[in-house]
Amino acid sequence: MKIYTKTGDKGDTGLFGAGRVSKDSLRIEAYGTVDELNSFLGLAVAETTHNEIKLMLKEVQNLLFTVGSDLASPNESKTESFVIPRVEEKFSVKIENYIDLISEQLEELKFFILPGGTKAAAYIHVARTVCRRAERKVVALNKQERINKNIIIFLNRISDFLFVLARFENKLSGIQDIKWEK
Repeated sequence: MKIYTKTGDKGDTGLFGAGRVSKDSLRIEAYGTVDELNSFLGLAVAETTHNEIKLMLKEVQNLLFTVGSDLASPNESKTESFVIPRVEEKFSVKIENYIDLISEQLEELKFFILPGGTKAAAYIHVARTVCRRAERKVVALNKQERINKNIIIFLNRISDFLFVLARFENKLSGIQDIKWEK
């Protein structure tokens, strides 16, 4: 099978089970930003030396594919041959559990910190900011079209998770949080 289909050469793309839309539509922006987030997480996975972090990030990457699938398939989408994966409440619960597990191992934060530390932590911080942008795009999309509300909640949890994970990456690497100097 060829990777190119030429079906998008005029500036539109197909939604799964729901026709075609312009490539600059808010829906495409939303799931494209989720894809960008997932790519930065791939960089963090490639860079970290800590297996515990790799495993968590890979799990989040898989869950983000479901977010993309959900966003690429409007709620009204129907297919006879394929069940469209949807984001469920349990996704956010899993991330909350990760946040709690990691937070127990970190010192309480009493000041603002700058993004950075190890290269992996820096990638995780970049991913966190991309996640926030994805969340803004999804919130804007939700004002125009009905979407799965679990997506917004999940992205909000992911950005919190990435913040504590970046700190955890630095801690495991023996690097202190970088205090914001006012």
